[in-house]
Amino acid sequence: MLNTKHKLGLALAVSVALLTGCSSDKQEEKQKSVTGIDKNPFPSTYQKIDSKPIVITNVTILDGIGGKIEDGEILLKDGLIVEVGKSVSSPSGAIEIDGEGKWVTPGIIDNHSHLGVYPSPSTRSHADGNEVTSPVTPEVWAEHSIWPQDPGFQRALAGGVTSLQILPGSANLFGGRSVTVKNLPNRTIQDMKFPEAPYGIKMACGENPKRVYGEKGGPMTRMGNVAGYRKAWAEAQEYRTKWTDYESEVKAGGSPKAPKRDIGLDTLAGVLDGDIIVHMHCYRADDMGTMMDVMKEFNYKIGTFHHAVESYKIADKLAENKVCSAMWADWWGFKMEAYDGIKENIPMVHAANACAIVHSDSDLGIQRLNQEAAKAWADGKRAGIDISQADAWQWLSANPAKSLGIFDKTGSLEEGKNADVVLWSADPFSTYAQADKVFIDGAMVYDRSNPESWPVSDFELGQIAEGDAK
Repeated sequence: MLNTKHKLGLALAVSVALLTGCSSDKQEEKQKSVTGIDKNPFPSTYQKIDSKPIVITNVTILDGIGGKIEDGEILLKDGLIVEVGKSVSSPSGAIEIDGEGKWVTPGIIDNHSHLGVYPSPSTRSHADGNEVTSPVTPEVWAEHSIWPQDPGFQRALAGGVTSLQILPGSANLFGGRSVTVKNLPNRTIQDMKFPEAPYGIKMACGENPKRVYGEKGGPMTRMGNVAGYRKAWAEAQEYRTKWTDYESEVKAGGSPKAPKRDIGLDTLAGVLDGDIIVHMHCYRADDMGTMMDVMKEFNYKIGTFHHAVESYKIADKLAENKVCSAMWADWWGFKMEAYDGIKENIPMVHAANACAIVHSDSDLGIQRLNQEAAKAWADGKRAGIDISQADAWQWLSANPAKSLGIFDKTGSLEEGKNADVVLWSADPFSTYAQADKVFIDGAMVYDRSNPESWPVSDFELGQIAEGDAK
């Protein structure tokens, strides 16, 4: 899956994992209630690569939360950010990198990707993102479709992406669980899973469910969509109440009969409990408004509307309800519900004090998300919305981290956070900027100046070898 250098690092990590039982104490703890149901049956087995301390000096730093430091320095040690400022200490044996003329940012986090579930090469046999057997499929989990050998992971790494959320597709009202991963390709998806990141659930409104199910027995209208959500949430409420009552009786010393388990309703009950974050494909302002009403009716939380090309129309409502918008810089018009997209969408949402995110939804776009943010930032400036570059970088790191429930661990250059960092060749808002070096948990996992160190998927390696043999 990886080249020799990375394989050696991973081999060391695996050997340590075998000695320690392959997981941290927290991962070893079975998340079980008195029901005996394991709420985390597919735990992360991710292991960070050990690295010497690294000091990067003489750089412009965007900290991901609105701060900018000229001629700054940053210290990465033991997988964490230890110091950031005008001057930092340099531990004995540290690797020192002079970044004159270069910029440092938090690693980019793409909160909407389909890498692995729709991998390259794009063949029918690889298309594992949409379970189109029913409009309501919360029982499926995207991680069970992900092909870790997708070369798209390496391409995204070269674009500065250190973490990403992989979602099911948008054919269904409820498409299934999403998973958040560290962008360090490995043998299994469990080896990539972001430790302790909460799960998400993919939902979709508008045209897609209508188109897919209109001739399959419905829903075939927007009102049919909404009826489908409400019916499912009502069933989830009833299911949750049965299990809550059962647990209460067991704790009180009784011996009640356990309710019948439903793994789809397990997921929906997890949303109602606040453990699973809703990520909803939704374009139109009116659809988003309706979904926030449904959210209030059933007392759950929508974390993010994805694509959200009309968020600018209801940015105040999004801010009031603390719902993020994950958006493209300038995609619009490819279907009717995308018709009212405008290039100022992202900066307008930001200016309303709502949570704005730049996302990809594309195996190509994920390779240059810094440029997508730059386009939106420039379009805002032309419209008189003056946002600093330091504030705009929140669209790529802090805000997506918040939307995924991992901001306490990554998304900004703050002491104690994961050392997920990118050293850029120039101002990352420039078309000409490239990710020179990428660090995940303090280890350099991509170095543009050393092609031999670039990670290569086993799939691509086999194709290259085949080609060379001819």
